[in-house]
Parts: sequence; structure tokens; C-alpha cells
Amino acid sequence: MKIYNTLQIGDFHTHYCEDFLIIEDISETQKIIAVLDGCSMGKESVFASILYGKILRSIAKKEFYKDFVVKEKEPITLQDRLKSILEQLISEVKKVQQQLDLTTHELLSTLILGVIDTKNNNIEVIVVGDGLVVCNGEFYDFEQEDKPDYLGYHLHENFEEWYKKQTQRVTLTQCKDISICTDGIFAFKNLKKPSDQKSEKEIMEYLLIDNNGEEFDNFLDRKMKTLKEKWNHIPTDDIAIIRIKV
Repeated sequence: MKIYNTLQIGDFHTHYCEDFLIIEDISETQKIIAVLDGCSMGKESVFASILYGKILRSIAKKEFYKDFVVKEKEPITLQDRLKSILEQLISEVKKVQQQLDLTTHELLSTLILGVIDTKNNNIEVIVVGDGLVVCNGEFYDFEQEDKPDYLGYHLHENFEEWYKKQTQRVTLTQCKDISICTDGIFAFKNLKKPSDQKSEKEIMEYLLIDNNGEEFDNFLDRKMKTLKEKWNHIPTDDIAIIRIKV
């Protein structure tokens, strides 16, 4: 299994990259992956995406330790594992919110969270907000017309009731090539020569389907460099991509 990622600030952003990503083991045969996109209209939005990512990283370490020490007789399904991790995330964010007296607008970030069974190459994914999931060349585009939902809006809600309402979930099996990415994937522009603008489909296929250069660990960074230096295409919005090939 090869895991690639790239995280870059958009050309229209001047101070911080508001996206974030994590890749962590939660057991010997399971990983969590996540990409997050802080809301530009929020307050210091870079904080929210990094906070969620750091908490997820902490949860992953605890889950891995628990799995190592206490071997479950019955394996936990990907669906149950994903739900448990998301519930823990919300619980921990609420604690930080109280400790730091944070407002809702300081906690706005989209989230694509996946739990991968690395033995069978299956994945369970939930998308809170917008973004893109790709499995074996099939695209699952979650677009909310520039009015994405944010996890921070729902911290006060009953978790079980909120979770039951979530429809942006996908169960994918036998994934040989999987990607998750923030909506920066749709924001590439040729500012030098607009007449040579590549389509969104061409950009997505180049980054998320094309395999040329996969032997390099910095596979996606190299592709981003080619887009900029050869094709004159740059991301105008921040972008976070995780791509996993088996």
C-alpha cells in the first residue's frame, strides 16, 4: 500500500492554509484518513481545521493502544468504528470549546473522515460539508453550492439524532485506488492564459486517477508542480489530498 498526500495554500489566500489532513493507524489492519477545510468566513478558520485534525490524531493513538492491549473477540465494523471516532471527536471539541470559551464561528471546518480496512481494502467515509471522494476511478462529489455544512454547527445537538440524519456517507469495497480531497480540487485556474484553462475533469483525472510518477514518494507534490510549471494551473483555494494505492 502506497500513501500519498499534498497540502497547499491557495493563491487567493495570503496568510494561512486553512486546510489540514491526517493519516493515522488505529489498529494493525485499520487506518483513519481525514481532510479538513476551515471556513474562510469563520473567525481564524485555520484554527478549526487544525484543532479537529490534532484531536483526531490523539484519538487514533488511543484507539491503536486500546486495540493492542485489548483484543476484541468480535471485530468492530468499519461503520461502528467511524461512528465511534466521530462521536469522540465531537466530545473532545466540546471540551476545548468550553475550556477556551470559543464561539461557533471559531470552530467551522468541513470534514471528510474515512476508516480503511487495509486487509480487505474497504473503506467507510462520512462527509460533513463538501469535498470529493474517489474510488477506483468513480467520483463521489459532495457539493453544497458554496454553503457547506460545518461540524461546528452541530456540537450542541444530540449525537445519535444528528448522526442518523447524515446522508453524505459512502461504503466502498475492494478499493485499489482511493482519494479524498477538499473542494480546492475544483479551484485550479490558468491565470496566465485563461484560454488554455483545463476542465475540472482533466485536473481531477490527472491528480486522482493518472498513475504516472507513482514510484515517487512525493507523487502528488510532483503533480502539483507540473500543473503549475508546465500547465500554468494553480489552486486558487487551499487544497488537501490523500491518495492511497494498493
